[in-house]
Amino acid sequence: MTADDSFSRLDDDDYPAYTMGRAAEMLGTTPSFLRAIGEARLITPLRSEGGHRRYSRYQLRIAARARELVDQGTPVEAACRIVILEDQLEEAQRINAEHRRTAESANPPTAT
Repeated sequence: MTADDSFSRLDDDDYPAYTMGRAAEMLGTTPSFLRAIGEARLITPLRSEGGHRRYSRYQLRIAARARELVDQGTPVEAACRIVILEDQLEEAQRINAEHRRTAESANPPTAT
């Protein structure tokens, strides 16, 4: 791996750069919270060669959203399901918008 490869990872939202302890610290939560959302399948951390959990920035953003819901009184399992459904809705809306743009470019409105 070259130095350029290492630096390019700094911009990669999916690179598992954070240990469980650091991730929990950044989120202002506990490692047990991260384990709980992992068990609920909200996020699946990658594992280091030594078997330690590693989290990406993308995963931390998802975990932060779940934590907001938990802090508002939502049970962890329900918070994870809400975040998953929000993510699925966002993806469906993105796909629909893409299909609309494609349809509109294939059938431009005619002037009358």
